[in-house]
Amino acid sequence: MSKLEQVLILEPSGELKFKGPFTEVVTSNLKLNNPTDKRVCFKVKTTAPRRYCVRPNSGVVEPSSSINVSVMLQPFDYDPQEKNKHKFMVQSMFAPEGGIDNETMINMWKDADQTQLMDSKLKCVFELPPEALQALAKGKTNVFKLETSTPPPRKSVSAPSIVKRVPARPIKNDLDAAKEAKEVAAVPPVKPNIPKPSPEAKRPVPQEATVAVKAVNVGSSASDSDMKKVLDECRRLQAEVSKLQAENAQIKDDGLRQRKATPSDNTQTFTTEFAPVEQRSAIPPVLYLLAALILGFIIGKFIL
Repeated sequence: MSKLEQVLILEPSGELKFKGPFTEVVTSNLKLNNPTDKRVCFKVKTTAPRRYCVRPNSGVVEPSSSINVSVMLQPFDYDPQEKNKHKFMVQSMFAPEGGIDNETMINMWKDADQTQLMDSKLKCVFELPPEALQALAKGKTNVFKLETSTPPPRKSVSAPSIVKRVPARPIKNDLDAAKEAKEVAAVPPVKPNIPKPSPEAKRPVPQEATVAVKAVNVGSSASDSDMKKVLDECRRLQAEVSKLQAENAQIKDDGLRQRKATPSDNTQTFTTEFAPVEQRSAIPPVLYLLAALILGFIIGKFIL
């Protein structure tokens, strides 16, 4: 199958000429003209990609417009006896509709239909200036070689030595050492600041308070409601103690009246009437002890 004819007009059309000497970069310009009314994509290829630099190497030529492509030959040692086989090829195809970015361009060339591609080939020609031709006729070939000047030897610069100066310590003799030891020994020891116990703390604790403190330690988790109940119980016991004391006083008064009234029956009556009093009079010491324990409990609660 025959390929499509190239729609782009190349200037120059068959050769890219590079004029030496080739000891520096040599640039040759290629002009691409698009005489059609469609956009045309192009891509430039070469057989020696390491020897040339092409800018731009691909792009889009708008309808009835042109674009310049710079082909730059890198410096090298030229040998007139060597046959030049470097070639370039310009491929092209009609651009699709819509915008074209770099990614679209890459995918378009990757998936391009080979039957829709158009190409043109160009040869590379190296030309020498008249001075170089005369030097070649005289047998001088060093004019085509790159100048490789050896750099001057580097001077070894030794880093300045950095000496850290340490201040000399004064030499101490035996007298100075003995003097310092005396000064250290003369320093009075620091006494810890321990607070002195107050006179109230030295007072002996009554036995009732000790019992109350023990009761507090045992029942330290009592709540306020329990405390209120204890106070109410204490008031009730005090009221009973007062009532018993009043009854005891009344019974004594009645016994005295009866003794004065009937002396002959004193012993029997006294025993009969006083027995219950003796039974009742045994209760107040227990109540006093219980009241003392409760009061000690309350006092210990407030002290702690």
